[in-house]
Amino acid sequence: MRILNFDEFNRERSSIIDAIIRGTVFIHPTDTIYGIGCNAELSNAVKKVRQLKGRQTNPFSVIAPSLEWINQNCIITKEAEEWLEKLPGPYTLILKLKNNCVARSVNSGLNTLGIRIPNHWIRNVVAEAEIPIITTSVNRTNEDYMTSLEDLDPAIKGGIDFVIYEGKKEGKPSKIIELTEAVKVIER
Repeated sequence: MRILNFDEFNRERSSIIDAIIRGTVFIHPTDTIYGIGCNAELSNAVKKVRQLKGRQTNPFSVIAPSLEWINQNCIITKEAEEWLEKLPGPYTLILKLKNNCVARSVNSGLNTLGIRIPNHWIRNVVAEAEIPIITTSVNRTNEDYMTSLEDLDPAIKGGIDFVIYEGKKEGKPSKIIELTEAVKVIER
């Protein structure tokens, strides 16, 4: 597992984005906490994330490559439009899908998907890749999430190709906004 700071990542940006597109599994920073990521279109990469987390069924969220991507793939209600205007930000918007835009294993075959566009430079990386990227907290199911390299679970560490590390994160997971029926805010 390689550990890259922002400058090291930028020196290899093109080759790292290519590796992400091909299915590498990595840890990335966001505006809230660290996430495990991979190309959300590749079932094998998603399966690897599920194995690392010990999470076989609960759906994963994705960082969307753009607002256009969200509009192409999700049903946008009036309430959803209002929340989309707040992006980028520390929110995960649960939206109904209008087509299959991620591997079935991302959302366990549901007709909804959690969408993020973090207020963080990582969103630009996802936009450059032009694919949705899984974003789920770095932890085994029902364990504390990673805030620094010191508390990275060894079982996860062994399955990660690289970490983009910015030091200790003091944030908390994004706020989930359910926009499939009536708006519901879920605090975690």
